[in-house]
Amino acid sequence: MFEPLIASDSLAERLRTCEQIDQLGEDIAELAAHISAATYELLVMIREFDDGKGWNNARSCAHWLNWRIGLSLGAAREKVRTARALTNLPLISDAMRTGRLSYSKVRAITRIASAENESELLTLALDCTASQIERIVRAYRRVDRLAEAQQAENRYKSRSLSYYTDDDGMLVIRGRLDPEQGEAFRKAIDHAEQVLFRREKETLPGQVAPDVAEETTHTQRQADALVLLAETALESGLDSSSSRQRAEVVLHVDGDVLADPDADGQCCLESGQNVSAETSRRLSCDGSTVTMLHDQDGPVLSPSNGITLDVGRKTRVISPALRRALDHRDSKTCQFPGCNVHHCEAHHIHHWAAGGETKLDNLVLTCKFHHRALHEGGYRVERRGGRLEYRDPEGRLIDNAPDMPLVDGDAVSILRDRRRLEGISIDSKSNLPYWDGAPMDLGAAVSGLRS
Repeated sequence: MFEPLIASDSLAERLRTCEQIDQLGEDIAELAAHISAATYELLVMIREFDDGKGWNNARSCAHWLNWRIGLSLGAAREKVRTARALTNLPLISDAMRTGRLSYSKVRAITRIASAENESELLTLALDCTASQIERIVRAYRRVDRLAEAQQAENRYKSRSLSYYTDDDGMLVIRGRLDPEQGEAFRKAIDHAEQVLFRREKETLPGQVAPDVAEETTHTQRQADALVLLAETALESGLDSSSSRQRAEVVLHVDGDVLADPDADGQCCLESGQNVSAETSRRLSCDGSTVTMLHDQDGPVLSPSNGITLDVGRKTRVISPALRRALDHRDSKTCQFPGCNVHHCEAHHIHHWAAGGETKLDNLVLTCKFHHRALHEGGYRVERRGGRLEYRDPEGRLIDNAPDMPLVDGDAVSILRDRRRLEGISIDSKSNLPYWDGAPMDLGAAVSGLRS
């Protein structure tokens, strides 16, 4: 006689454990779907924050995200790019908003998505896994790059220029330039045209320039601009191999203005263009200076009027040795909170013209963007007890490592309640791909998108 098979306690325990593991998997899937929906909400907020320039104390919205919420700079840039791309993709946006598409899938398809292929991409994203979508996008972009490269090569090969003399003696020019050459040509013509336009305007009222018998039309001035370019090229030569001295910016500024931006005085470039007092202080933070003594009427004093010309020798504000020490201390990185740019300028915390010393404790590395912010932008920095404190134009302290907000409560419950208020029902099947396990036809997928 056979006895009925009764499950042992250990088997029952294992069965209960399997059920718990299965339920844990469902909970993970549901939480991931809620996170996808919450990430969409985050992307919308990032886009609005970016449009409103809320990151104005940072170099960009991505740099602000890097500083404020702890994203790596690369991940932050992807967040901003994806947020902007979703603006014109309503179908993909709705799928992510309802938890059906993960951020990984959306991040991938927005690299190639447009109004024309959005519907096809959404179908693929719902059908495929995230890794399959990445493969499709890479293949699509590769085919697209090959097509673009071939188009660029065909354009370059079709470039041409021809000219002939017409029956009335006029030279007729006909040409085709590829986009890059065409852009250079347009800029050169526009610049030469502006030069000619200014020459015409410089003619005194009531007079006529010798070569302008009547009002010059736009097309006539463009023809004259082309001739000006040709004449300039012939006069200067076309050999660009000779070395050229690096251009320098010459600034004329009164000493009182350097010491106090509110003081009366002159600040102008060598061309005569006025600049603000703070701009002059920024340009002189880490630049070469020449001191010239002027009399009360303005001209430089010289031996011709019985007074010795007082022009100091060119001096470097920050020595190479001091700059090396500054680079080492600040790790060659901008010290403004949240910034990690490596191409920096030296900023005097207490400006040298106002009595600040050119020494390590009074210097800090700052990128061009934040150097301008510390002068023209109204931001300021102080060193207190060896620690730098940055403040915005309203005087509020900018934390270098801001505290993250605390989340109190069960994450799934919080996200589920938020989605319920929006009328969105999300469960563990919301983000389940339709893929049935069959091999993916990559060629067919890419061809379908490009058709």
